[in-house]
Amino acid sequence: MFLNLDEVFKIMEQLADVTLRRLLDNEVFDLDPDLQEPSQITKRDLEARAQNEFFRAFFRLPRKEKLHAVVGCSLWTPFSRCHTVGRMFTSDSYICFASKEDGCCNVVLPLREVVSIEKMEDTSLLPNPIIVSIRSKMAFQFIELKDRETLVESLLVRLKQVHANHPVHYDTSTSDHDMTSPVFYSASACSEHRFGGLAVESSQSQQESEKERSSLPQPESLTAIFQSPDSRLSQEQIKISLWNDHFVEYGRTVCMFRTEKIRKLVAMGIPESLRGRLWLLFSDAVTDLASHPGYYGNLVEQSLGRCCLVTEEIERDLHRSLPEHPAFQNETGIAALRRVLTAYAYRNPKIGYCQSMNILTSVLLLYAKEEEAFWLLVAVCERMLPDYFNHRVIGAQVDQSVFEELIKEHLPELAEHMNDLSALASISLSWFLTLFLSIMPLESAVNVVDCFFYDGIKAIFQLGLAVLEANAEELCSSKDDGQALMILSRFLDHIKNEDSPRPPIGSHHAFFSDDQEPYPVTDIADLIRDSYEKFGDQSVEQIEHLRCKHRIRVLQGHEDTTKQNVLRVVIPEVSILPEDLEELYNLFKREHMMSCYWEQPRPVASRHDPSRPYAEQYRVDGRQFAHLFQLVSPWTCGSHTEILAERTFRLLDDNMDQLLEFKAFVTCLDIMYNGEMNEKIKLLYRLHIPPALTENDRDSQSPLKNPLLSTSRPLVLGKPNGDSIDYQKQLKQMIKDLAKEKDKTEKELPKMSQGLTYARKCLDC
Repeated sequence: MFLNLDEVFKIMEQLADVTLRRLLDNEVFDLDPDLQEPSQITKRDLEARAQNEFFRAFFRLPRKEKLHAVVGCSLWTPFSRCHTVGRMFTSDSYICFASKEDGCCNVVLPLREVVSIEKMEDTSLLPNPIIVSIRSKMAFQFIELKDRETLVESLLVRLKQVHANHPVHYDTSTSDHDMTSPVFYSASACSEHRFGGLAVESSQSQQESEKERSSLPQPESLTAIFQSPDSRLSQEQIKISLWNDHFVEYGRTVCMFRTEKIRKLVAMGIPESLRGRLWLLFSDAVTDLASHPGYYGNLVEQSLGRCCLVTEEIERDLHRSLPEHPAFQNETGIAALRRVLTAYAYRNPKIGYCQSMNILTSVLLLYAKEEEAFWLLVAVCERMLPDYFNHRVIGAQVDQSVFEELIKEHLPELAEHMNDLSALASISLSWFLTLFLSIMPLESAVNVVDCFFYDGIKAIFQLGLAVLEANAEELCSSKDDGQALMILSRFLDHIKNEDSPRPPIGSHHAFFSDDQEPYPVTDIADLIRDSYEKFGDQSVEQIEHLRCKHRIRVLQGHEDTTKQNVLRVVIPEVSILPEDLEELYNLFKREHMMSCYWEQPRPVASRHDPSRPYAEQYRVDGRQFAHLFQLVSPWTCGSHTEILAERTFRLLDDNMDQLLEFKAFVTCLDIMYNGEMNEKIKLLYRLHIPPALTENDRDSQSPLKNPLLSTSRPLVLGKPNGDSIDYQKQLKQMIKDLAKEKDKTEKELPKMSQGLTYARKCLDC
């Protein structure tokens, strides 16, 4: 039951979002059987899907994770010496906790890190408690759990399954680790990963793992090899000391308590010696790394040496990736970048390779080992920036639309001055695609990436707003888009990182003369702090809701563009009125969509590809064409209409792939409605010869079959005496005879608009 209009509208938005995700061929639908049959979708399914989307986005988990339960509870937080109220989320492979107060405390516990889940004695002070112990010798106490027995039982079943897939044992030879050297999964080891005194077993032998390790020629991050720190190391040591103190109190593994304190440390900039490791933890790429020993090495072996369009694009962009950095001025860095990009394209052909992936990957390689960089790229492309890296960059365009709305909400004066915010959205597109890496000095941009891995896309939204606010006065006085671009480019180019232990690398926008007055410098730490203080109130749930809302608009805009481009190509070639042609396009597209998503799987659905040229994106098969033919064709002939439609389809299907595109469909209709008499006769005649006529038609008793027609000799008429006549001569004679009787026998054909009106009435019924 729907209680109010808002609830109805929300359900309609969710249904529209489901449909649009299907149009995008989103991988989520391959994993969610409840949404495979549109006619069977219920309100409960939509609510469960919305919860799943929020759960995965909030904790930045893999798309395959399915939420099982959300339970109110309280978690003991030793740093505050009290229980924090919140909710426990349990899924296939994770136990997560989020405090009721946003940002107060979050915890992510991969089940592969969990050693035991135990029920404690129920007391008045600790009602319904359980203890979750993890490998790094930490324990998490949850209390006030409703239906504790069922919850623990289901968790133990999933824990057993996870451990069966990844067996573990205690390594007593490993001593306690020094706090100055946090323990993380090893990226270079392909068959054994050590984490907090535990080792994950693999079926591969030690010799095989050594062979795999040798196949990865870059075992260290590129920064450790190609750069020497300057004299500002003291500030770096202070940061390391602060982080080590934090590790002691809040934990050092992926299971650490994530609080406002760690967000402040991240905003200051992560120390270079810890940056790559913490990126792995915040994105949970460390779990993917540990769960797939040897996977990257195998991908490298299988993908290197292959030549295709994707590899050509990668090769073209290799030398454009941070060319000013020493690491990418020689073959060592270039080869590592090539391996990671090629391996990812081989892993995920739906994405393959897109521009801007090279810039992001090159920065990942600076601070992470090669295999770690690969899994970080997987986390970014498949979880943290969904639908960003494809041929239409739909995800980035959706976020641009969301960004426009946030500008109107937080910077109303700027929005009022710039009536068309699409210009700002266009300028800021590279901010989202490259996480500011392409338009900000590298030593400053890496601090932005730090925030992105901790807070997700929220960090980019709020930093973008902070940049616009800092330049709002100048932007309001700008006269055109070009001037606005110059203002923002100059500001971003003069953002510095005073705490960076590395010397500045290059300038991105060196187009200002030397005699100009020095432009004021902005410290990246101050800019990030302002972004959190002024615009950090956006929650993940709000952003996901805005994405859902604007995804509909962006996809509709793409559909409108597709229609305009198709009609622009077809209109000059036919005599059908543009408004009628638009109606035909909508009818054709509707038939295509209904076949894809509301009927049994057919070739159209299995071969639907949004990346095809505009005119070929929507196609119909023979059965669909017959339906359209009956609705709009003036050549209907009662019970024989279906036979005529089949022959027409075979005639138009030049490449014999059993699919027909819109252009061929309307070209045929144009002849039927607006063609000259000789064109109509030729079309009708061709429907009675191969390829329109087949052996089955020849054997049938259809009155459309010409008994004098030779199917073995196309385009030739057979005579009783065995002679033959060219069909062109026969057609000319037929046309002459018809012309003589034209005034007596010809009836006016129905107008196209009348046919379309009839078709719409039939569909509405």
